[in-house]
Amino acid sequence: MSEVTVRPATSGDAPAITAIYNASVAVDTASWDEDPETPQRRAQWLQERDQAGDVVLVAERDGAVVGYAGYGPFRPKSGYRLTREHSVYLADDARGQGIGRLLLTALIEAARARGVHALIGGLSQENIASLRLHEALGFREVGRLPQVGAKFGRWLDLVLVELVLDDAPQPPGRPDTASDT
Repeated sequence: MSEVTVRPATSGDAPAITAIYNASVAVDTASWDEDPETPQRRAQWLQERDQAGDVVLVAERDGAVVGYAGYGPFRPKSGYRLTREHSVYLADDARGQGIGRLLLTALIEAARARGVHALIGGLSQENIASLRLHEALGFREVGRLPQVGAKFGRWLDLVLVELVLDDAPQPPGRPDTASDT
């Protein structure tokens, strides 16, 4: 296998990211979207992540993007500012080769470096490979929501996994207010 490198995504990666995502949308329950994305929407998504200081990484092999991982807001309320929800997607021919682990490990390191306290993943109960990957990297299941999704004519259960990235005894104060210290 050729060497795989991980690097920050750029706007030029939007078509490859879109193709990887849309392949998943069409055939599996990694994404619960039922309609394909456009490269323009993915480029906007990348720009939004960049402007927010969030991270999107791509895995590249032989000059081609074969996977991506990123994180963004968990929920829109300010109290969730130190928690991010992440995702990892791989091209079909990149699965089972350690590329998902490489991407997710790099994403965890990037999140720690940026002061993220916790990463959350929302995984389909059917996505055994992703559940195992997350468990191997220290994520733990923190919730299971039966039948909250629907795709391909069946109900889907959502498994929430979490990795706490630091041991801060309390959260820092909001950046726009005085701290309680």
